[in-house]
Amino acid sequence: MAMLRAATRLSRAFRTNSIFESHASPLSLSSVTVKRLDLRCLLSTAAEAVAEPIKPDISISLTKLLIDGKFVDAASGGPLSDNFSISLSLADSHVCELERVFRGKTFPTIDPRTEEIIAHVAEGDVEDVNRAVKAARRAFDKGPWPKMTPYERSKILLRFADLIDKHSDELATLESLDSGKTYQQSRYAEIPTMARLFRYYAGWADKIHGLTVPADGPHSVQILHEPIGVAGQIIPWNFPLLMFSWKVGPALACGNTIVLKTAEQTPLSALLAGKLLYEAGLPEGVLNIISGYGHTAGAAISSHMDIDKLAFTGSTEVGKIVSQAAAASNLKPVTLELGGKSPFIIAEDANIDHAVEVAHFALFFNQGQCCCAGSRTFVHESIYDEFLEKAKARALKRVVGDPFQNGVEQGPQVSDEQFDKVLGYIKIGQEEGARLLTGGDRFGQKGYYIKPTIFADVQDGMRISREEIFGPVQAITKYKTLSEVIQRANDTTYGLAAGVFSKNIDTVNTLSRALRVGTVWVNCYDVFDAAIPFGGYKMSGHGREKGIYSLNNYLQVKAVVTSIKDPAWL
Repeated sequence: MAMLRAATRLSRAFRTNSIFESHASPLSLSSVTVKRLDLRCLLSTAAEAVAEPIKPDISISLTKLLIDGKFVDAASGGPLSDNFSISLSLADSHVCELERVFRGKTFPTIDPRTEEIIAHVAEGDVEDVNRAVKAARRAFDKGPWPKMTPYERSKILLRFADLIDKHSDELATLESLDSGKTYQQSRYAEIPTMARLFRYYAGWADKIHGLTVPADGPHSVQILHEPIGVAGQIIPWNFPLLMFSWKVGPALACGNTIVLKTAEQTPLSALLAGKLLYEAGLPEGVLNIISGYGHTAGAAISSHMDIDKLAFTGSTEVGKIVSQAAAASNLKPVTLELGGKSPFIIAEDANIDHAVEVAHFALFFNQGQCCCAGSRTFVHESIYDEFLEKAKARALKRVVGDPFQNGVEQGPQVSDEQFDKVLGYIKIGQEEGARLLTGGDRFGQKGYYIKPTIFADVQDGMRISREEIFGPVQAITKYKTLSEVIQRANDTTYGLAAGVFSKNIDTVNTLSRALRVGTVWVNCYDVFDAAIPFGGYKMSGHGREKGIYSLNNYLQVKAVVTSIKDPAWL
């Protein structure tokens, strides 16, 4: 399923000015009726405040570490107030027993809509990573998983995909509650894509073949593709379940075991996904999930001597640290999917209305928190002024608010840190002389909401043009010629993705081959089908995720050469 197609359908649905009305939970979609309402009331409050947050109908029950198929407390303890629950039981009128029950260290996960605590989650540390690696190693060396037939592994992955469909409301609610992305996006774009990815890799499980190759002499040569062993995986906060799928799917299809660390901002949804995988029949120890911080749990995974392969998605700065730790420990191979500053190039022959809408989606989707966001919008000088006027109008129409409210297009940023970072870049853009067309401030008084922001006349040397903002800030600049825009688009340390908008096949061919990026979207953006590989050039990382190429990340190649006596043929 293409995320852009799903998002486009949702956008059309939003513009019908209908919202859900029901006496049941706002997330019980099977029991809702639809009522026509005017969304102008939502639009008119864009500079005022977010409505009272909707309370999702969900109980947060999974907050512990998942190690060896069981949910367990963190091994280390925290402050007394966090580590002891006190219960009083009266044996009789004269006796009072005080019982202190030890619990492991925890950390809070925050609702970005309200800035309030959702739950306290187990905080994994070095000792917990060691426990998880030991379980994964035992499951790989002695457990049934790598010795299962590939067909049996594929059936488990298919059962898991069915369970994703069955629990899609719950998964989407956790995803949106923890990250701030809209429920509509989680439920109708990302969760179906997650299920599709696992069905895709279930199909690959029994199609990973070796080779038989000829040799210059009497020898039989087999090339075997073997699982690499214990895979360490570190996923980001912007797409927790999709990144879970991109990494866990191919690793399991190849017969590996896993120690996965979630982002500290968004630990909840992966725990439910892990529970469902074990319900699907995954043997104990095959998947282990550690919630915790990068400088502790993440560092322990990166430098662990008994982890055979590392996959990381996150910032380029942290990617460098992860790579150094992997090299300094046991030289484990590393797959990196890192930052970007992707150009979105609009040619003079483009349909301007369509280009405005796709460029808007390319940047503002997921609150601008996409590594491949089209964050440098290059517009041909002949259509520049018209494009600016229409881009501003579209941003002003963007509905910001509670992500559980139907019709909302943009929720809050994921955390206070990200909120402050984005506002900081907006200030930098103004100080450096970029022209602020709209936005530029927080939205409302509570929650990490930021108004959709557009800068015009952005110069290439400005920080908002060179550094990854990761927020709802569009930087627009003009260009004259193809050769000029190619040079400017490639003048960056990043090389993750690009967009090209043109009706001219020669323009499309010239740009798509000249741009030094891993993905070029032509007259579309953010299409993420399961079979399409994704990854970057330069400091956007190395290796590819999704598609057939991701299997190579989790396989070793072994040559077996056998002498043949008196062969009938060679």
